[in-house]
This record gives sequence, structure tokens and C-alpha cells, in this order.
Amino acid sequence: MLGKGRKVSGRGETVTANYAFGPAEDDAIIKHRLLTRTTTTRGEPPLKKLQRKFTSFVLEVEKDEENYNDCAKLSKAFLQELSTFEIPLLKSKAVIDANLREKENFNELKDEMNRQISLVQTDIEELKKQLEESKIERQHKEECEAIRKLISAQPPRSETQKSIREIEKEIAALEAENTAGSRLLELRKKQFALLLHVVDELQNTIEEDQKSLIEEMRMVTEEQKSGMDDASGGSEAMAVD
Repeated sequence: MLGKGRKVSGRGETVTANYAFGPAEDDAIIKHRLLTRTTTTRGEPPLKKLQRKFTSFVLEVEKDEENYNDCAKLSKAFLQELSTFEIPLLKSKAVIDANLREKENFNELKDEMNRQISLVQTDIEELKKQLEESKIERQHKEECEAIRKLISAQPPRSETQKSIREIEKEIAALEAENTAGSRLLELRKKQFALLLHVVDELQNTIEEDQKSLIEEMRMVTEEQKSGMDDASGGSEAMAVD
């Protein structure tokens, strides 16, 4: 953006006012005006006024006439104007110093806040670790408590051992009974095998007896038949006679 110049006439003097539209140019112009005090909101600018009084004093001193009273008046006026011009500068310096102190305090406060934030972040990370460790420890305690309850629900050791001894006795009795049963079963197997052998022998004997009886009956029958044949032959012979 381009600045624009404007001529302002007052008391035979020409003042150039520059107007800038950019923020950086505005700040530079305001800073220059505050340092040089070349402008004011009302009346003649202080620096211009001081320059005018100084110029009047110098011009009066350079005259060859005996004008000590006028020089004294102009000198006094210049010193008064200089004092008036110096007071706002002292005030501005005091404000600047206060602002600098405030800025230093703010920077110190900022550094302290950053340090506190860093400490808090460190504490947060440490607390996170402690929280994780507490969760793991709590989980272990819960598991131990569950195991303890499970153990508490079981009977005492003496009763368990007594039950074990009774079960061992029962197992021994069952093993003895099983052994006796096995022996009895083996005996029964032998007896059954012997019985089958006897039955088989008996069956063979019966079959032999049956065969012998049939053979005897056949022989008796044949003998009877032969006797009957002989008897019928004798009868016929007797009848012929």
C-alpha cells in the first residue's frame, strides 16, 4: 500500500503528515512520533514548540544589541519548555521501565509455569505407572483371594487324609475282592471245562450205549425172526406128515 502526503500550514510552517495503511508501517510511525513527539492531538507539537523557543533564544543571543533581559526571558522560557518536554519523557521512561519489569516478571512467571507444567507432566506419567502397577497388584490380590476362597471351601487336611485312608482301604478291599473273583472265575472256568469234558464223555458213552443197544435189539430181532422162520418150517413139515 502506498502512503499519501498532505500539506498542512500553520503559523508559517509546513507540516507533512504521512498516512500508512499497513500494520507494520502504522507501528513504525506511531513509535517514531512517540519518540520524537513531533505530533500532538491538540495545539503545536511539543518538539516543534521547543525548537521554536530554542531558535528564538539563539537568534536573540546572536544580536549585537544589549538585550540581556530578552535573552534571559527567552532562556527561561526555553528551559521551562525543556522541562515541560522532559516530564512526559520521564513518564514514558518510567512506563517503559515498568513494562520491561512486567515483561521480565511475565517471562519468569512463564518459565515457572512451564517448569510446573513439566513437573506435573512428570507426576502424571509417574501416577500412570503407579496406576498400572496398582491394577496388576489388585488383579493378583483378587486371584489370591479367589484361590483362598477355593481352599477355604475344601475340607480340612485331617478329614482329607482320613477320606484318603478310607478310600485306600476300599481300593484294597476291592482289589482283594477282584483277586478273589478272578481266582473264583478261573476255578469256575476250569470246572466248566471239566464239566464240558465230562458231558462230552458222557455223550460219547451214551451214543456208544445207544449203538450197542440198537445192535443188540437188531440181533434179538434177527434171532426172533430166525426162530419164527424155523418154527414155521417145522409146522409145515408136520403138516405134510
